[in-house]
Amino acid sequence: MTREITVHDIESAAARIEGHVARTPSRRSEWLSDLTGADVHLKLEVVQPTSSYKIRGAFNAALRLKARQVPDVRLVTASAGNHGRALAFAARELGLPLTVFIASNAPSAKVDAIRTAGAELRPSADYDEAERQAKLHAARGDGLFISPYSHPDVIAGAGTIALELLEELPALDAIVVPVGGGGLIAGIGIAVRSRSPSTRVIGVEVAASCPFTQSLAAGRLVTIEVGPSLADGLTGNLDPDTITFDIVGEVVDRIVVVDEPALRKALAAIVTREHLIAEGAAAAGVAAMMSEKLDLSGQRVSVILTGANIDADTLIHALSVV
Repeated sequence: MTREITVHDIESAAARIEGHVARTPSRRSEWLSDLTGADVHLKLEVVQPTSSYKIRGAFNAALRLKARQVPDVRLVTASAGNHGRALAFAARELGLPLTVFIASNAPSAKVDAIRTAGAELRPSADYDEAERQAKLHAARGDGLFISPYSHPDVIAGAGTIALELLEELPALDAIVVPVGGGGLIAGIGIAVRSRSPSTRVIGVEVAASCPFTQSLAAGRLVTIEVGPSLADGLTGNLDPDTITFDIVGEVVDRIVVVDEPALRKALAAIVTREHLIAEGAAAAGVAAMMSEKLDLSGQRVSVILTGANIDADTLIHALSVV
């Protein structure tokens, strides 16, 4: 899975997944615009059928596989929650069996949704272990591994967000993107470099898990120590074979890092000021804007709200300690 991904792949993905996923709205954030001096618009991936952007890449990968008519095919993946839920949704609709190796820190809301969709669940100690076990499972001939971030079809599906943004928001100066495994920002970056090269693509990692920041500084993939985070969907090391590292190095302008207090403050603001439910990972971009990690005053900016799959107890606790 190392073939080059182009904007044409992303355009094909957009046509392929139409009718299966939502074309999500962008909404101007008045309070965040006032706070930062920028013209800030939130891309609401929280309203997707599985409440996260992951459904784009999941459906693109599953539809392409279905079209190949591989006999007796079973999908295998690893997930911190959202990708597993999205792929389970797509697999059920397309009649494809699925095994999900799930990280132990995945919120119960995500785990329950995967189970309800009919996927087979295999618990793992953490995301890194889930990914190792899923790849071994597939290597034994027990299915085809669909990485949540390092798969051309998943990346192309995620990149369809950028095509929508560039239509919705002419003269867009910057797109701020939460970064975990890098699939989302890789897809967005590929599309933007082709269609609007003056638009900056800015990533946001969390201090508890920032493999891109450390790996890019080292000039090679490095293994990091991963800590707990409200943004559970962004935590974990990168697969040594990932295709996202080189892509991110080519198409992303900058990556900043936010800490847990900033995440909690941003999540509280999304809930109380935007009246939206979001998960910790989705708050990363807003956190970067609020904490002055980015100076985008006078610019038109899109911030991706990536998902809304958060346990009620986690949300209540996060709001109570701001």
